[in-house]
Amino acid sequence: MWIQVRTMDGKETHRVDSLSKLTKVDELRVKIAELFSIEPQRQRLFYRGKQMEDSHTLFDYNVGLNDIVQLLVRQSDKSSTHGESDGQSAGTSGQTDTPDLIDPGFGFYKINEFVDARDLNMGAWFEAQIINVTKTTKSSDEDGGTDGEEEIIYHVKYEDYPENGMVQLRGKDVRPRARTVYQWHQLEQGMIVMVNYNPDEPKERGYWYDAEIQRKREKRTQREVYGKILLGDAGDSLNDCRIMFVTEIYKIEEPGSSEGPGASSDSPLKRSNGPECKVCKDDPKKNCRICNCHVCGVKQDPDKQLLCDECDMAFHTYCLNPPLTTIPEDEDWYCPECRNDASEVVLAGEKLKESKKKAKMASASSSSQRDWGKGMACVGRTKQCTIVPSNHYGPVPGVPVGTLWKFRVQVSESGIHRPHVAGIHGRSNDGAYSLVLAGGYEDDVDDGNEFTYTGSGGRDLSGNKRTAEQSCDQKLTNMNRALALNCNAAVNEKEGAEAKDWKAGKPVRVVRSSKGRKHSKFCPEDGNRYDGIYKVSDSWCFKRDVAVCMRSLQCFCRY
Repeated sequence: MWIQVRTMDGKETHRVDSLSKLTKVDELRVKIAELFSIEPQRQRLFYRGKQMEDSHTLFDYNVGLNDIVQLLVRQSDKSSTHGESDGQSAGTSGQTDTPDLIDPGFGFYKINEFVDARDLNMGAWFEAQIINVTKTTKSSDEDGGTDGEEEIIYHVKYEDYPENGMVQLRGKDVRPRARTVYQWHQLEQGMIVMVNYNPDEPKERGYWYDAEIQRKREKRTQREVYGKILLGDAGDSLNDCRIMFVTEIYKIEEPGSSEGPGASSDSPLKRSNGPECKVCKDDPKKNCRICNCHVCGVKQDPDKQLLCDECDMAFHTYCLNPPLTTIPEDEDWYCPECRNDASEVVLAGEKLKESKKKAKMASASSSSQRDWGKGMACVGRTKQCTIVPSNHYGPVPGVPVGTLWKFRVQVSESGIHRPHVAGIHGRSNDGAYSLVLAGGYEDDVDDGNEFTYTGSGGRDLSGNKRTAEQSCDQKLTNMNRALALNCNAAVNEKEGAEAKDWKAGKPVRVVRSSKGRKHSKFCPEDGNRYDGIYKVSDSWCFKRDVAVCMRSLQCFCRY
């Protein structure tokens, strides 16, 4: 059988073929090393939440056909040592005081300085810190500049979005941190200021944008400011927008003015953005099961709340079932919905429980060296053909003549021949839709464009037998009768029939298997091959066999 191995980030997936149910995990690691170029000792394999350990087999973990095994790559000793040293240095630096400003020698801003940085997609401004300052050569097609002119690039990190990493911005997208709030009497028409605005819900708190004041008016009970929201350099804007937070309108600082109180590595007072919880809008009087206890929703006892490491939901210790009296000492905690059954979790190095199903396998009671885990007859389909119904006659759209498959189950998934083991697919009251030439009967004769096919039956396959000598006569029933119905002649159970016009009969899809290679040179050397459409020209009923002669209508060219 085969399985799929996928890296944890999902970027790389490979199929591992020629596996057995009894393939051990350490043998699987060797095959993975050939595909991923990763040493076996650096591989951590997981299947359905269980870490797979050496000396166990795929059957122990119930790994099925085409299932996905996840691959996590361990860091090498060199990289892990380097990481530890980095972590120690980071921890040491974290214990020191706030880093000082470093002058790169060019540009308006210093390293470690807090600034406002523009998000190029939204056009909004966010608090950020400068991590590095570099120079680059500007091409002639950038802003109409001269080819070879140097341009300063600022490497910044957004304070509220550390997951974005460092972002490279030009000087026009970076400016000193806004720190001066305009008073009402200072606001005038035409001024460019920075305001908080939500384009989707104008009455709610949003992000910080540049805006041009269009008008302001003062009523007896409230003050109103309307402006044009500027959404970046593209020229997009929103006209006549009401600014809801008139007491939080900031002055835009000019580059080079950061020598005052704003030029510091100490983070200034942060501006307020939209509410963290979009359900309750951070209302302290409103119960919420999203930002507070997922069971009761009451905003109290934050010191008694546990945060699930899987779903990030909070739970009061006394709301759990059963309730907890103390905070667990474990680093990782999972809520009842995310917690796995402890009996099903197998930790690294732990031994799997003995499988009752494995004890019934032939390998458990047989001294034979045969690998009983390679059987594909009962492996099960991973998908099913829905292009045509199961009783479809003729070709299957999208499957050209000459298609090769490694296993019979793949032939079944394609819809060419649906049974996994049976040689004939059909109905005794309708006809046959497909058959497989696998050399199962010594009386079969294959001449390529024409062959004689011996029907099914006449063998005792009871017990664990897969093949046996013919021990009784075949009968014109079941699949034998279905195949005879495809002939353009009335069924005769005693003498058979000969078609007057064999091309007018019902079509049969024919698959040749490599198992028939010992009797026919037209069978493939490996796997199963779709050889097109054949039709029944004659049928016979002998004492031992029921046989039909079939001729090609759409035959695969072999030589």
